[in-house]
Amino acid sequence: MFEGFTDEMVDLGDVQLRVRLGGEGPALLLIHGHPRTSATWHRVAPQLITAGFTVVCPDMRGYGRSSKSIIRADHRQQAKRAVADDLADLMSRLDLDQFAVVGHDRGGHVAFRLAMDYPSRVTRLVIIDAVPIIEALERCDARVAERRFDWFFFAQPEMPERVISADPVAWYRPDPHQMGAENYAELVEAINDPETVRAMLEDYRAAFSVDRDADRADRLAGRTIGCPMLAVVGSGSDIEALFGDQLAIWKAWADDVRVISIDAGPYIAEENPAALVEALTDFLAPD
Repeated sequence: MFEGFTDEMVDLGDVQLRVRLGGEGPALLLIHGHPRTSATWHRVAPQLITAGFTVVCPDMRGYGRSSKSIIRADHRQQAKRAVADDLADLMSRLDLDQFAVVGHDRGGHVAFRLAMDYPSRVTRLVIIDAVPIIEALERCDARVAERRFDWFFFAQPEMPERVISADPVAWYRPDPHQMGAENYAELVEAINDPETVRAMLEDYRAAFSVDRDADRADRLAGRTIGCPMLAVVGSGSDIEALFGDQLAIWKAWADDVRVISIDAGPYIAEENPAALVEALTDFLAPD
């Protein structure tokens, strides 16, 4: 897994990030979702090296083997802006001043925040199976509450930690055949750490407060994504059924946006890596 990559801890001062790094060429940052780690990209990242990219795969703060921040009452330590700041700092320390970003699920929210807060550095943006947090929350109805009940459960104090940590594998139900043995083992290690579970829940708690406020401030100020953007949707995902047409949503946030569907469920990098690599290399190719 991750042939040709280094695997190290990078000290950013406030946090230490576990980072997989490999390749030469234009820089590409891959950001995983919940409850995954950087290992979710194991079928994609080596192919992107072959395609000519420098590929950076971190575990976000709070996730995987990266460090866990001190919990704040307002959950700001796990805000998408804080995580985006980590990753911008990481890329600077790697001497990668400009880079494309691919974010899946919760990592998609971080990728969005990177593009909004660092417009001079993010050259292209890919969001997989996610919409801006404020857009998702404004569209919440009975169907969302039924099918994404975990969002609201995760945001509650204390109880989710106790429920999940009683049997993390039963809660998350990871599929070792879909994920691959090493990716599965890394995930099981992560979700069996109560501190990791709590940090991941703080991600959701931040979404209902500081992250929503950040999106609202951007909207009121008329800020949008300045770089070309691609939204990727799994054909088996429910994101369009729950939140609506992806192109219509993203056009409110980006001037240059396109949407594609790939034959997969929500974990496209694990379920259909070949199609995702093809889509990424096509979109990220120099004009």
